[in-house]
Amino acid sequence: MTMNVTKTILLAGALAVSAWAFLGSSVAAEKAVKLPAPVLDMPTSAPGPRETAVFAGGCFWGVQAVFQHTQGVLNAVSGYAGGQKETATYESVGSGRTGHAESVQVTYDPKQISYGKLLQIYFSVAHDPTQLNRQGPDSGTQYRSAVFYKDPDQRQVAERYIAQLDAARAFPQKIVTQIAPLTVFYPAEAYHQDYATLHPDSPYIATFDLPKIANLKFTMPEVWRDKPVLVSSQGRG
Repeated sequence: MTMNVTKTILLAGALAVSAWAFLGSSVAAEKAVKLPAPVLDMPTSAPGPRETAVFAGGCFWGVQAVFQHTQGVLNAVSGYAGGQKETATYESVGSGRTGHAESVQVTYDPKQISYGKLLQIYFSVAHDPTQLNRQGPDSGTQYRSAVFYKDPDQRQVAERYIAQLDAARAFPQKIVTQIAPLTVFYPAEAYHQDYATLHPDSPYIATFDLPKIANLKFTMPEVWRDKPVLVSSQGRG
């Protein structure tokens, strides 16, 4: 299995132990931020039992894990968006020249959770939307912050929410999240699915991703799901 250099950083084993403690604590390594809900949102009475949304915010392991612990989410799959099919592989995307971003496709029940609520979670705890073409130790366009919209309604809600947050100075810097149309979402290789759940003792996961999960539980207990919904339990990966 080939991993990016930044994901093979050797850190002290104590980090893994302390990060696990965050799940039962109100203190996390990353600052916990609960942003206001979007003023404009899509109705929770949308037709159909499920909808999809695609978000990119750095390494897909942590973003996937956050949404897997969210009530109303039926599935969250790590993958690639923004590029072509022939380059939708981890090795190719890692070059930063494919146009792809490491992304997560979230399938959710619109009667349980709205698209706007997913955006609130995404901007509050899943990543830092003020970092351009990077998240934490990972750098390159493949780690950019991006919302891939599937229809005009998603685009409008996302654009209005970013404008709302910027107007309120919710972050010290301006939000740099890209709003782009979704063409095709390509699921990532099986070994990337459920990675944070399967490898909680990995120094990378313990340091950069477990705090995101802890922040979701701490700042948004109303949407917290203790047992994550896993790709592997639905016939994938």
